[in-house]
Amino acid sequence: MAHLMLLVFYILISIISLPFPGDAISNCNGPCNTLNDCAGQLICINGKCNDDPDVGTHICSSGGPPSPSNNCMPYGTLMCQGKRYPTYSCSPPISASTPAKLTLNDFSQGGDGGGPSECDDQFHSNTERIVALSTGWFARKSRCLKMIRIQASNGRSVIAKVVDECDSTRGCDEEHAGQPPCPNNIVDGSDAVWKALGLNQDLGVVDVTWSMA
Repeated sequence: MAHLMLLVFYILISIISLPFPGDAISNCNGPCNTLNDCAGQLICINGKCNDDPDVGTHICSSGGPPSPSNNCMPYGTLMCQGKRYPTYSCSPPISASTPAKLTLNDFSQGGDGGGPSECDDQFHSNTERIVALSTGWFARKSRCLKMIRIQASNGRSVIAKVVDECDSTRGCDEEHAGQPPCPNNIVDGSDAVWKALGLNQDLGVVDVTWSMA
C-alpha cells in the first residue's frame, strides 16, 4: 500500500510540474489555447501554432526560424502586393566596419515610417540625425537611443541615433505604412543623415558601413 501511495504521489508531482501551454510562447506546431500563446506572426489553429493564411507567412512550412549562427538565412516569406518577400529574425555579424544598405526614411507623423519610433514611441523631425536598424541589428531594443557611426564610400561619415526598428519579420500593414519587410542589412536613415553624408537621395539605396560610436 505504501508503495502504491508513493507511486501516485510521484505521478501527481510529474503532472503538476508539466508546463501549461498558456504559460509559454510556442513555436510551429506547439500547443496553444489562444493567439497569445504563439510566437511572432503564428496563430493558434486547432490547438497548434501555425502560419496565418490571411497574412501569408510560411514560417512553419519552411521549417521555422534557424538556429542562431553567423549565416543569417531567411526563416520564411511574406506575400505583399503580389510579391513574396523573405523574412529574417537575424542580421549579419557586427564588426568595426559592418557593410549595410543605407535607405531613406521619413520619421515624421504621416511619413513612410508608419507608426511612432519603437524606442521612444515618438515621431521625429527629419532634421534629426536618426536611423532605424534591421531587426537583427536592432536586437530587441538593445541599441535603442545609442549612437552609431555611418561611413559612406565618398569618405564622409556621420554619427546618428538609433530610434527605431526596420522590421525584417513583418510588414505590408498599417503599422508599417504598407511597406514590405526590410532586408536584414538595412540602416534606414533620415533626410539629415543623407545630407550629412553628401548623398543623392534619388538613389534610394546606397552601400555604407557602420559601427557603434
